[in-house]
Amino acid sequence: QVQLVESGGGLVQTGDSLRLSCAASGRTFSNAAMGWFRQAPGKEREFVAGIGWTEYSEYADSVKGRFTVSRDSAKNTVYLQMNSLNAEDTAVYYCVGRSAGGVRRSSGAYEYWGQGTQVTVSS
Repeated sequence: QVQLVESGGGLVQTGDSLRLSCAASGRTFSNAAMGWFRQAPGKEREFVAGIGWTEYSEYADSVKGRFTVSRDSAKNTVYLQMNSLNAEDTAVYYCVGRSAGGVRRSSGAYEYWGQGTQVTVSS
């Protein structure tokens, strides 16, 4: 059984930083993209960042320059470093993985999802 387990969420102040981690088990993602989506209250789930097995990465315009996605293939883990957080970043953040292939911005491209971790940015 494949599991993606996120950690690192919490309550922070505007301008603070957080680092999310996602540990995968049950299969390797060494030849497939992993990434992060988020869903804020009353809004649709949206792509945040993705990283391929060559470490090619993509970002949503709203987080570009503030967030950095990275992965440690040996640990089967993906990270999301979030800096300069603001209230619009408040959401549940989901770790995702594909069975094969590169980064996609569509949620339907990702077969594997974590349970999510809450990030709340207080102003």
